Amino acid sequence: MKGLCLFVIACIYTFSIAAQTNSIDAVKATSAVHIDGNLNEAAWKTAPSVTDFTQFFPTYGLPATTRSEVKILYDNDAVYIGAYLYDDPTLIRKQLTARDGEQRSNVDYFSVFFDTYNDQQNGFQFLVTTANVQSDAKLGGKGNFEFGDYGDKTWDAVWQSKTAMKEDGWVVEIRIPYISLRFAKKEVQNWGLQFLRFTRRNNESSFWNPVSPQINGFINQFGQYQNLKNILPPLRLSFSPYLLGGVRFLPAEKNTTNHTEWLRSGGMDVKYGINESFTLDATLIPDFGQVVSDNVINNLTPYEQKFNENRPFFTEGTELFNKAGLFYSRRIGGTPSGYYNAYNLLAKDPDFHIAKNPSVTRLYNAIKFSGRTKKKLGIGIFNAVTKPTYALLNNSRTGRDTSLLTSPLSNYNIIVLDQAFKGRSYLTFTNTNVVRKSKNRDANVSSLDFAAFDKSGNYSVKGTARYSLISGLTPYPYNIFIAPYVDTVRIGGNKFLKGYNGYAGNVEIGKVAGKIQYFASANLESNTYDPTDLGYLQVPNNVVYNAGISYNQFSPTKHFLTYNYNFNVQYNWLFKPYTFSYLELVANGSWIFKNFWDVHLNAGVRPYGQKDYFELQTPGLFVKKPWYFYTFINGSSDSRKRLFANYRFGFAEGELPNNAYYEVSGGLRYRFSNQFSLSLNADRQHDKLQIGYAFLREPNGSPILGFRDVVDFNTVLSGTYNFTSILNLTLRARHYWNKVHYLSFYNVKSDGTYLPRNFIPDQDQNFNAFNLDAFLTWDFKPGSRVIAGWKNSLGNDYLFNLYGSRFDQYANNLSNSFRLPHGNEFTVRFIYFLDYNQFRKKR
Repeated sequence: MKGLCLFVIACIYTFSIAAQTNSIDAVKATSAVHIDGNLNEAAWKTAPSVTDFTQFFPTYGLPATTRSEVKILYDNDAVYIGAYLYDDPTLIRKQLTARDGEQRSNVDYFSVFFDTYNDQQNGFQFLVTTANVQSDAKLGGKGNFEFGDYGDKTWDAVWQSKTAMKEDGWVVEIRIPYISLRFAKKEVQNWGLQFLRFTRRNNESSFWNPVSPQINGFINQFGQYQNLKNILPPLRLSFSPYLLGGVRFLPAEKNTTNHTEWLRSGGMDVKYGINESFTLDATLIPDFGQVVSDNVINNLTPYEQKFNENRPFFTEGTELFNKAGLFYSRRIGGTPSGYYNAYNLLAKDPDFHIAKNPSVTRLYNAIKFSGRTKKKLGIGIFNAVTKPTYALLNNSRTGRDTSLLTSPLSNYNIIVLDQAFKGRSYLTFTNTNVVRKSKNRDANVSSLDFAAFDKSGNYSVKGTARYSLISGLTPYPYNIFIAPYVDTVRIGGNKFLKGYNGYAGNVEIGKVAGKIQYFASANLESNTYDPTDLGYLQVPNNVVYNAGISYNQFSPTKHFLTYNYNFNVQYNWLFKPYTFSYLELVANGSWIFKNFWDVHLNAGVRPYGQKDYFELQTPGLFVKKPWYFYTFINGSSDSRKRLFANYRFGFAEGELPNNAYYEVSGGLRYRFSNQFSLSLNADRQHDKLQIGYAFLREPNGSPILGFRDVVDFNTVLSGTYNFTSILNLTLRARHYWNKVHYLSFYNVKSDGTYLPRNFIPDQDQNFNAFNLDAFLTWDFKPGSRVIAGWKNSLGNDYLFNLYGSRFDQYANNLSNSFRLPHGNEFTVRFIYFLDYNQFRKKR
């Protein structure tokens, strides 16, 4: 009876809040507000307050278990939020974390969200933990409600906060200056507004305006902040000059010598609010040395490895530029396209040795212009210019130096027009183009993306249409999957691709809200569609049909907080010639238990195997891969505990004998104190019979196929020590080991089957990569910081220096990796934030 009564109460409460939208009338502060964590200024007595919060998790619809009282004010310069969060002080969690690092940490927090254009598609988040650690994010149309990530946390704003512990709870006081927001210039404004409170001990998330997990979207479920009058967007002009100094010790590579490189650079980031809605961000003479090292692997696939972006300028505020998925920012300032030409020259003439061959293209500058008009039209313009890069080679016989151009002067551009409509519908035009000096390859890609939702928000139609145009001369083959379909020309004995074009498109319809959701989609990429100059695409020449259905239980049951099941069918074809590739059936289940443990189960099968047209890296040839099935289970323990664990187990088996695949991975995180935590994650994958291109060819040029036994082992040790809320030390060490043992070799027939050939000795590989990154960061004032960094890595020329026949176990590889030459880099960067408005007030 008790359970039945609670269920009835929850239903009545849910229905009563389902259609309501909370609102607050804006009140302007008549006196100063001092940000000290105490709401005792006279201005707070006139502020409107809200107290009723509704649970989102773990039980949607019920009132929050703790009482909150939130007040909000505004003046000519900023918005102020004061929150009194009642609770038992002994139960409040207070772990120190790094900025933007509160998720899955042992800490309570409070957050405010603004939709300043009131378009239900874009917004800002400002979050403060009990330890007064700040997080902020730019919001788009998507959010991960399960773990509290509602937007892009790489965006950092300058604002103030202060917390204080009380006898009956804790208080947070926040000041958000208008320079950290964007809004239209109107006499009277209405903003979307939302408050969030999170209590760690019961993992409870509660919102001021109810947020339903059964409704698709997050920003569209905000309340309203009404009648802000006569607020004038300030002159948003700020400067962040930086100085960097350091030293880099590089180990010797083939035909090179050890050398020491002194690092000296300086530059500036500038933010300028052109008007009330649009901002220009510029970085002048940037240096991106102090970023986490890439997770390099021994890539045996025919596809380019995609790396994460860690450079702040290319992660902050770029959501508009990447709405169409055409912006892979690592193309800018990446490895020069002709980097390996210098090594090819060494192979042709042993008298040469490399004196200098930069592996990174430097930038002259980069700018971002973005904003949104009163009529909800988003406009974005991006531009970056990279300097030409040269390799310097010395001929030991003649003593002469040779300069080799490895990357020409290049200009990268993006233009975006994004019109938001009611009900989260939108229409977006995106154009990316790359212009290189002289007759080098130029690229232009255009895209039209749309989404339309019905009035209820339950059903949607989404689609894209894309066109790529390549002009100029492209060194042959550039892309081996496109080259056969493009005309060529010879100039000076070298072969080039002429200009070509291609297209792609996608359409998806489905039900996107409610317990039962489903979709059907079709995606097409023509054989000459090429967005890779500024975007990322594994391969073109694909047609994919996809359909799926899911059941989602959002409210708690007897054993679970939530769970869901889904089933998907994927049907892959080659575009040209239009022929079948593979059919894949996938089933998934996910459960979150009432003790906050979670389990996820995934199973799939390719019942007809696969005609793989890309593995051999030879257009016109394919290899038949046998049918197989797979199953994976992964999950994690209760992250509130000091000791937190996650795991993943996988198994796959197929038609051929002795071809099992195994994966075992796990991680442990231990919280030693509110200041120090340490994590260790390890992943081992063993493919006992991997079928793949052996990177060898017969004298007639036909590719050789290999059956190989492949082992991958990846280990990451990371830790954080937070001295205070503004001073922390982070460390990350990664060792990756890949062992490849070839079992047999084959020639591939035109029908995709293969014939045994003579064994080719000495083709096994033993690959090791090691990186250590340590950074001490001190945010000594809002927007200003000092970063001291140390980076240690195994030299590129030593990645294959440990042979499997000698070191065939992980421990041996790890220990002997330390005996090989390593590179070291020590740097100190000083960044100082200057706000023009502060100087103006002083004057």
